Amino acid sequence: MVPNKIQAEIERLRRDIRGHDRRYYLEDNPVISDTEYDQLLRRLKELESQHPEAITPDSPTQRVGGAAVSDFSPARHGAPMLSLDNVYGESELRDWHARLAKLLPAGEKPVFIIEPKIDGLSCALTYEDGMLTRAATRGDGETGEDVTANARAIRSIALSLEPSARPPKRLEIRGEVFITFSDFEKVNELEQEAGREAFVNPRNCAAGSLRQKDPAVTARRRLKFLAHSFGVWEGAAPIASESEFLRSCAALGLPAVAHWKRNDIDDVIRLYNEFKDQNLPKLAFPVDGLVIKVDSYAQQKRLGLTAKSPRWAVAFKYPAQQASTTVESVLFSVGRTGTITPVAKVKPVFCAGVTISSVTLHNFQEIERLGLKIGDHVLIERAGEVIPKVVKAAAELRTGSEKAVIPPRTCPSCKGPVIKDDEFVALRCDNPLCPAQLKRRLLHFASRPALDIQGLGEAAVDQFVDSGRVGDVADLYGLNKEDLLKLELFADKKAENLLSQISDSRRRPLERLILGLGIRHIGEKTAQTLAALYDLDGLAAASQQELTRIGEVGPVVAASIASFFRFPGTRPLIERLRRAGLNFARSAPRAAQARFEGRTFVFTGELTGMTREAAEEKVKDLGGKAASSVSAKTSFVVAGIKPGSKLRKARELGVKVISENEFLELIKRP
Repeated sequence: MVPNKIQAEIERLRRDIRGHDRRYYLEDNPVISDTEYDQLLRRLKELESQHPEAITPDSPTQRVGGAAVSDFSPARHGAPMLSLDNVYGESELRDWHARLAKLLPAGEKPVFIIEPKIDGLSCALTYEDGMLTRAATRGDGETGEDVTANARAIRSIALSLEPSARPPKRLEIRGEVFITFSDFEKVNELEQEAGREAFVNPRNCAAGSLRQKDPAVTARRRLKFLAHSFGVWEGAAPIASESEFLRSCAALGLPAVAHWKRNDIDDVIRLYNEFKDQNLPKLAFPVDGLVIKVDSYAQQKRLGLTAKSPRWAVAFKYPAQQASTTVESVLFSVGRTGTITPVAKVKPVFCAGVTISSVTLHNFQEIERLGLKIGDHVLIERAGEVIPKVVKAAAELRTGSEKAVIPPRTCPSCKGPVIKDDEFVALRCDNPLCPAQLKRRLLHFASRPALDIQGLGEAAVDQFVDSGRVGDVADLYGLNKEDLLKLELFADKKAENLLSQISDSRRRPLERLILGLGIRHIGEKTAQTLAALYDLDGLAAASQQELTRIGEVGPVVAASIASFFRFPGTRPLIERLRRAGLNFARSAPRAAQARFEGRTFVFTGELTGMTREAAEEKVKDLGGKAASSVSAKTSFVVAGIKPGSKLRKARELGVKVISENEFLELIKRP
């Protein structure tokens, strides 16, 4: 039994976390920082790890779990998910309105509900007895793909509905999964840093992220969900209109789209034009039009459906905003991850409500695809807040004075060498001390998985770098209270807290420091492997060939490590970190009694007694290794509920398979 005091704290933490989720996603009024939210979640994980019998399926810690999948199972919708017909321009909308008037009884006028048409991926969420039981993509409208594990990783999706709102016994919510422009840019930076091709637009990013094979990847993408309708409403008092449904979402704990009511078609058209001019340029996420619906469900029923679409709703689309201009020059911008992006400076032109003078060219492969040259006449496009892009270069208008775009041979920021691996799309500066990358490196160094310096967020980093007080990560350890109090952000107590956090970071284990150095391709698991084999001096001296012989380190990772430590600026940085007192010592097994030393565990399926994260942490605490894939060297495969292909692979290789209960018994043994 869980002690009453512990159970009360667990319930309070869950209640507080759900409340903060509600304030963030439903009310757009957060009252705590992301760091404070993470601290609440971390404490809850700690308590549930100590008392796995207290875990419930709707606990905030259970958002990410289960095995990666190789294929998504088909999921049949409770009612068809129909697509909407599109209309472009006032005359087409009035034609649609005239058709409605003919189908409704004489003198009966519809009231309209208008919503932003989010450019994301349609998703249906099924709740039974208030609990999320399934999430599915739209698919062909009749059958989609089961993406439940990934949907659970999206924080704006409620794992359980608010019981005080008396939710329907069975409810299938429809809505859009999407990503904001700012998060889209961050995802693309990380994709390019990992050598993968960037997503073309936010919609593709949202769709690809929801269909990830690993829910942990989906969780990192910071997707969001907004409800706009329902397909099934069973076991509760019926509702009479779209507006009533959308109001009920807040009570149920579901984020819903913004909406407006209008009584006649002239008002709808006025709102369409006002939204385009006033709202669209300010939105944080992609919207490509407005959805116009008849509000009354009784009228919707009378109007009926066509084979593919409801007659009572249309998407009133905004045309893509385009303009013609001339490329005057191409500059090279160094991103926070070292990726070098070509940017076209164009003759200023008015497009989509703003004057555009710079247009992204994404990468040099895109320049080749467009056949673009300096001096070209180009067609550019801008929709909503999406960064303007070149759609076409008009080669037929060339005069012969145009010039080819030559990729840089040195970094525009630090003048160091530029690297391009054959498998990568982007050019990159790999100088760990490149000024253009400094802010991103400081944030990574201070992040929770690395040195965990709480209070060193974006605002602090901006002030440190912009004021010239911090030029690399080692400078953090030379800061004093006087330095901080000279900056606008810091008062007495806040300065003391940050200095205390910086001081504490000196004692973090070596794997945290290795991760914090920001070596490309080095994640948490690889950092742990390296820290168990080398002290920092040994790692710096290891040859590429030697590193390649490590099981989790392939040729690309080995080359990245060797390149980092060979760079002329790295050795002075390491020496300054040594003088600052950081921990360079090789990491020992985490438990004095390393009973699992030399053993490798792989988990598959959903665990019920503890989270997979907690189980893997326990293996490491006992000196073992938690791997993500099965090989002949695997010691145990722990099979939970609905195990995936790893179980089949284990049986093929003759690897011992144990149940979750057997694993729990194993970790309890003296």
